This record gives sequence, C-alpha cells and structure tokens, in this order.
Amino acid sequence: MFNNKFKKNHSINSINIIIINLILKKFSKKNFFFQKTIMDFPVIWVDKKIIFKVIKFIFDLPDNFFMLFDLHGVDERLRLYRNTIPLGDFSVFYHFISFEKNFDIVFKVMLFKKKLFLPSISSIYSNANWYEREVWEMFGINFINHPNLTNIIMPRNWKGYPLRKDYPARATEFSPFFLNKQKKELEMDCLKFQPKKWGMKKKSKNSDFMFLNLGPNHPSSHGVFRIVLQLNGEKIVDCVPDIGYHHRGAEKMAERQSWHSYIPYTDRIEYLGGCVNEMPYILALEKLAGIIVSDRVKCIRVMLSELFRINSHLLYISTFIQDVGSMSTVFYAFTDRQKIYDLIEFITGFRMHPAWFRIGGLANDLPMGWDKLLKIFLLWMPKRLNFYKNLALKNSILISRSKGIASYNKLEALSWGVTGAGLRATGVDFDVRKKRPYSGYENFDFEIPLGNGISDCYSRVMLKFEEIWQSLFILKQCLKNMPEGSYKSNHILTTPPIKDKTLLNIETMISHFLHVSWGPVMPVNETFQMIEATKGINSYYLISDGNTVSYRTRIRTPSFPHLQQIPSVIKGSTISDLIVYLGSIDFVMSDVDR
Repeated sequence: MFNNKFKKNHSINSINIIIINLILKKFSKKNFFFQKTIMDFPVIWVDKKIIFKVIKFIFDLPDNFFMLFDLHGVDERLRLYRNTIPLGDFSVFYHFISFEKNFDIVFKVMLFKKKLFLPSISSIYSNANWYEREVWEMFGINFINHPNLTNIIMPRNWKGYPLRKDYPARATEFSPFFLNKQKKELEMDCLKFQPKKWGMKKKSKNSDFMFLNLGPNHPSSHGVFRIVLQLNGEKIVDCVPDIGYHHRGAEKMAERQSWHSYIPYTDRIEYLGGCVNEMPYILALEKLAGIIVSDRVKCIRVMLSELFRINSHLLYISTFIQDVGSMSTVFYAFTDRQKIYDLIEFITGFRMHPAWFRIGGLANDLPMGWDKLLKIFLLWMPKRLNFYKNLALKNSILISRSKGIASYNKLEALSWGVTGAGLRATGVDFDVRKKRPYSGYENFDFEIPLGNGISDCYSRVMLKFEEIWQSLFILKQCLKNMPEGSYKSNHILTTPPIKDKTLLNIETMISHFLHVSWGPVMPVNETFQMIEATKGINSYYLISDGNTVSYRTRIRTPSFPHLQQIPSVIKGSTISDLIVYLGSIDFVMSDVDR
C-alpha cells in the first residue's frame, strides 16, 4: 500500500525536509507514501495504525507551534485518476501549520468502507473535536475515544451522509417533502435541550443550575446561532455552542456546478466579504491550470478585496460598540459602508455579491471614473475613523467593559485554531498577505498590527480598527500605481474568453461556446490556496478529476473554529461578558455552517 521511497518536490523547503526526515527516522518508511501535487507543502499518506503516534510526535517537537488548520474527508470511490494515491474508499486529511516557521504539512489516511474508524486526536488538538464530528456526520467515519461524537451541522435525526458520492446532490433527486403532525413533533423533540445529552450536569452538591437558551434568534447572537448556558446566578458554569441552522451544503453544491458557475457561491460563504471570498477559489484554480494574470488584474483584485475588508471591519466595530451599549455608531458606520458599496457597484455592477473575479482575470475592466470615486472615499474615511475612535473606542465605559474580558494567550489560540486578529492580538506575527503574498500583495507597502501577548475583547477590536488604516494605505497605492494591461488572460482555460475575440475565428467561437455551456476542463491534480480574509484565514482545497466540475471542494473558514473556542474562554464569566465576547469574535453564521 505504501511507497517507501521519499521523493523530493520543488515545493518542499529545507524546514519541511528536516521535519519529514525526523518523522521517517522515528517511524518506518514503509508506513508512508509521498503524494505529488502542485500544493506548496508536502502531502504524505500515513498508515492509519500509526497516525495518532505520528501526529502526537509532531505536536511534541520542540518549538513546533503547530496548529491543526483543517481536518476533513474525501469519498474516493468514484475517483478516476487514482494512480497517485493508495487504494481505498474514503480518506481523511489533517492539515497542520507552523506559524513560527511558516510551513505546512498534510497527512492523509486511506480507509476502507468496512473499517471506517480512526483514533480521535481531540486529546492533542482541542479544535479537532468539531472537525471530527463534521467528518463523522458527513462521511460516516468514526473517531475512537471522541468525547461527544454527535451531529454538529445536520439535525440530530438526520439520515445518511451528505458528502458521500452516493448521496443526492439535488433536491429533485429526493422524495417530495412533507410535514405531518408526527414528523413535526419528532423534529421539535430533537431541538429540546436535555442537559445530560449535552454533557452537562443538572445540579451541583447544594444547588440546581439554571439553563438558558441564547438564540438561535437573538440580536446578540449575530446570526442564527444558539448557545446553551448553564448558570449559577449570573455566572456561566458551562456553555455549549449549537450551530448548523444556516447550513446550505456549499461543498456539496460544488460537485454539480461547473468550475466557473460556482464563483457566485463563494461570495455567499461569508456574505460580508464579497470578492475577498472569491480570491482563494480563483487563485487555487489558476494555480491548477497554470494561468498567469497581468499585474493589472492582481492590483484590481487587491483593491476590491481591501474595499470589502474595510466594509466588513466597519460593521464589526460598530456592532461591537452596539453590543456594549451605544447605538449611534452603527448608523454612522452604515453611512460609510454605503459609500463603499456605491464604489463597488460602480466598478462591478453589484454591491454585496459581485461574483466579479473570473478564472484568469475579471468580468470587465475598470470603468472610467473609478479613480475619482476612490479618491473621494479616501479623503472621507480617515476623518470618520478618528471620529469613531474619539466618540466610542476611547470611551471609558467601553474600555472597562471589554479590556481583560474573554482573554486568551498564544498557545490557547493555536490549540483552538484561531486565526486573523484574534491570533495576532496574542503577538503571533502572521498575516497571509505578508507571510505568503498572493495577487501582488508583495508589491504593496503596509504594516500588520500586533497585540502585546494577550487577546481580549478590546485588543481584538483595536487591531481591526488599525487594520482599516492599513487597508486605506493599500488603496492609496492602488489609486496611484494602477498598472496597465489586459483584464483577462489569453490562456485557453480562461472563462469566458473576451467577447470581441469570439468573432475572429471558429476555434475561438467553439472555445467560447464550450466554456459558457460546459465550463473548462481542469487538469487532474489537487490544489490549495489560503488568503487573509476579513475574519481570519480562509482557504479552498480542490480536487480535479479531469472534469468540468470539482471532485471535492473543501472550504476552510475562520469562523468555525472561533465559535468552538467559546466555552473554554467564557467559563466563569457573566452573561453580559459573553455578549461582549460574541461581539468581539467577528463571525457570521454563513461562514460557520457553509
């Protein structure tokens, strides 16, 4: 099953090789198989008998600072091009990142349908808990010694494993929906809170605890999100986040949409980020197809991304201030956000969900007058930021309600998979735009705001505030130094080709027809791209099996692990502190449930 030859790959740097050699020295080479991909890090298949030991080994390496970045599965049974992977029915992949050394490593394990079980690693990495539960309900893979292997995204009475290839992908493939009295009662019974099933005790030695439902329809829960609180007076003894109310099956949809027609779905994964969420998907596909875009395309993509970043941060900061008790800031911030939306609409034709990035370029070039509108915004926004700072962020009440509240350190952040401002507040200097530049970010001059070692509600908000200043600085550079060039690559897999060229010759016409009706056929391989999204690191892991659709699309969002961390941070605090903490996380439920 495993190849004992370790093959070198151009994407593996010296640090990778040192780590891999340590692993091979500790464990027999026959237990490993190196998979060649176009990803910028090693992908190693591991015998499932030793996967727990291997993961524990890298966790115990001195100064490793490994984070479990992602964990999920693939149904391999219908995959046509399997010559680069071991034989089996299902696979599970573990993606680890060392922020200190800035490198990744991915372990994969192949499983057969009759033996779908693996040891749980939740005792090593805290955030593995939710990821393993998701794999269990989506693929039916058991994780031995998992503390609570129950449904997390799907309803508790759900039948079937949605991400298996034999599970329908369209509503028309199911029987007609009906809801009678018996079915309704069963559905409602599944929503009832029973403390024992949630891992909670009903009472202590001398008193009964109170249980309180916060959400899923509550302004302070920031979306359809439920959190069950176990209280002793005002003090939170324990709590359980309950997600899944916003699940839309975005990863399943990717298996029936063409590579091109899936772009609008990426906007809606985290609906406040707009074009930011298109970036990792598009870049992963361009890497897969070997498409190189012009500097103009790169710069325009950066410009749109930073506009959406400011837009999202303004909503986050103003609603946080609202959660603490001030209303007026929200109305001011929405005025600013409308100016951003007006600019985005002028450029792309749409506001929240432009779906404007394309494989190999953009939908259109910049319209005449875009620079004037951007200049007006850049003159307007700095004054408003100073106004917000003096009006609210320096307010003594806000500071006392948020400083020192819901705090955690670097090791705790890494253990729970925290990225973005929440991680940087602990002093970890990692922003993908700087450490792993993409789309020309290496050509821009900007700073990454950092905290002093402890991430609390106030420091997280202030970092986002400072990030807006840096985004404005990037936008000024876009305004002054917008490159010339085409908005579309000439690569054959660019979708769709420039319209004017379709009338020149029959080959171009045929190419245009096929790309619009079917979509491009991407080369067989696996690809990956991470970006610094508005709420942390967002990434797309794509598998192409030589078709017009994705064989597997895995979307790693920042909000999912951020909500998993809530109980460990908020226990012992009050309900009012929880509200401030929720406001400081910066999440939307579409980014959690997908």
